[in-house]
Amino acid sequence: MLMTKNSQNPVGESQKHGLRVSFDGSLKLEFHGSKITSDAGLLAYRELDEALGLTSLADGLLKDWRRGKNTQHSMVALMRQSVFSRLAGYEDTNDAERLSVDPTMRFVVGGRATERNAASISQMGRFETEVLTQPENLAALTNLSGKWIDRLRERRPMRELILDMDSSVSETHGQQEGSAYNGHFDCTCYHPLFCFNQFGDVEQAMLREGNVHSAKDWLEVLEPVVARYRGLEVPFYFRADAAFANPEIYDFLEAEGYGYAIRLPANDILMREIAPLLVRPVGRPANAPHVRYADFQYQAQSWGIARRVVAKVEWHKGELFPRVGFIVTNLGRPAKRVVRFYNQRGTAEQWIKEGKNAVNWTRLSCHDFVDNKVRLQLFVLAYNMGNFLRQAVLPHSVRHWSMTTLREKLIKIGAKVVRHSRQAVFQMAEVAVPRELFRAILEAIERLRLATAATG
Repeated sequence: MLMTKNSQNPVGESQKHGLRVSFDGSLKLEFHGSKITSDAGLLAYRELDEALGLTSLADGLLKDWRRGKNTQHSMVALMRQSVFSRLAGYEDTNDAERLSVDPTMRFVVGGRATERNAASISQMGRFETEVLTQPENLAALTNLSGKWIDRLRERRPMRELILDMDSSVSETHGQQEGSAYNGHFDCTCYHPLFCFNQFGDVEQAMLREGNVHSAKDWLEVLEPVVARYRGLEVPFYFRADAAFANPEIYDFLEAEGYGYAIRLPANDILMREIAPLLVRPVGRPANAPHVRYADFQYQAQSWGIARRVVAKVEWHKGELFPRVGFIVTNLGRPAKRVVRFYNQRGTAEQWIKEGKNAVNWTRLSCHDFVDNKVRLQLFVLAYNMGNFLRQAVLPHSVRHWSMTTLREKLIKIGAKVVRHSRQAVFQMAEVAVPRELFRAILEAIERLRLATAATG
């Protein structure tokens, strides 16, 4: 491959000499960094952001103490660059060097970035590690995901609220503050806690040290979510695994009027209650599992009152002992339906996996623990933005797409940007997402905008 001399132009406006390859003399390679983008699909997410007024909320919530040249970009602009870059898969501020001249990012950020550049590495670094780490700003950032969800639910009301709480693991490397070995995950890590609703939105998240119990700080995460929904006249439900089998959680949920189904660790007393179900069924085992259900009242020593416990016993062909599970609940529905309702919490594990794969929210590589707290909240906002588009905007034909698929097919649309005197034209590649599908997405966003005007 031979390279000819080319003129250096940071904005890429002048004609550049190309590169040639030897296998085909008719090929010529040209590079136009500020006129070509690989993330044109972000414009659809930015349209959704504008329709719901999401990132603009930062203007009234975050305190800006910057002065002089540090204020070239507004707090809203910096917030947009932080969220949308993560949504596109750029999890580090180091990526700001390239993104600052990327046409899509410049138009997504808006303001002075449209005509010049978006924020640089140093500007993004100060924003995320100095501005957002201030206690007041960090508290506002933590609650911002809930405010975003409220904006969407104003346009798409819910008939019921189901909260799923679960912890996860974010592996760490080196001497990071708060990093510790966790025997359950068998690694050195952080141990974040998440609360999802039934649509997959993260209602609240908290970064915790690596060696804490799975249920630690549950009240600090759950109470703000419960408080936001007080007064909403819909049924409330809560699900969690055995790590959250805690009488304090039961008392809290009962006082707030929540129906709950929480897995209960087995013990000798519970096993005695279902002793008849532990006898192997008579006859030749069927290929399908033989399933039995039971329910009874049970009161542990640490409980103030007796509560309903539902048991499920499964006999599988070729297994000597049955599979037994217990669920403590205050739901009045039949035992089989309680088990089915509890099993649906498995979707929360899928959402955690999507957060890891689609927006890389396990990438918490800063040394200071508070910096990583900020990073997690920014990842959560990026995840919620992506999930909003999937659940509220995507046509039914592609609603099954995962967030990773959306990033690869929708966000990663290549485009050439042609500037005229009063407008810029994105000439978008029509490969995975054709024009009609992109138009359907924009039309769905416009319907959300009209719903905004109707409710406003």
